[in-house]
Amino acid sequence: MAEKHTGKSPGWWRTFHDKFVVEERFISGPARDSLYRTAVGLMLLGTVLFVVILAGVLVQGGLTALDEPARSWLLTLRSETLTTSMIILAIVFGPVALPVIVLVATVVWGVLARHAWRPLLLAAAMLTGVILAQIIGRTVGRERPPVDLMLFGADFTFSFPSGHVLGASDFLLVGTFLIFSRRRNHKAALIGFVLAGIGVFFAAISRLYLGYHWLTDALASVSISFVVLGAVIALDTWRTARVRGERITGTLSKADSSGD
Repeated sequence: MAEKHTGKSPGWWRTFHDKFVVEERFISGPARDSLYRTAVGLMLLGTVLFVVILAGVLVQGGLTALDEPARSWLLTLRSETLTTSMIILAIVFGPVALPVIVLVATVVWGVLARHAWRPLLLAAAMLTGVILAQIIGRTVGRERPPVDLMLFGADFTFSFPSGHVLGASDFLLVGTFLIFSRRRNHKAALIGFVLAGIGVFFAAISRLYLGYHWLTDALASVSISFVVLGAVIALDTWRTARVRGERITGTLSKADSSGD
């Protein structure tokens, strides 16, 4: 029996419950297949790239041949102004500021959004990146570049992969996907990913410039982020993307309803 509309706002329990109902959306069959192919492609690309880099790190060959030339070139670019800029970037994407930014972003997004699925997915992706960075770093145990060339204090923790770069990549790439996946403006999505890529680039350059990582540390972080992004796309598509005629088990997102 349908409930009568009383004009009263729903109780706090109903509001809380609805917040955690996963939003579903209608997309075309080819579009959903494309999302799955993209997810698999990103995970394969990230895995292959990471394995190649890791193999080189373990045998001190392969792509690690680029590490020293890249470090030497960046040393020639050092200046007071550039160093200040890179330190600011390192702080923003660091282990103190970035978690605060992520926490604020996910909480605000979760409160303002009708459903908390995407903010929670972003938080889960960030947490996954942190766990992977810790496990891989301790397992590989790679040393950082010489301490005397570090410009923002000595760091004796493991170098591979770069936690700063991995955190920045996960936040920017996964966040961009989760935001633009509900919009039909492909040009805006492309611009969003370009800007995210620029952010990842500067996060990586700041760590190399300041002397805390090798080039392959940053590349490994981006490769891991590709895997995380692919997993997020696959999970989000599986849980929320529906072709018309399929059963809806959650709440249809207004952004993708026929009345949009």
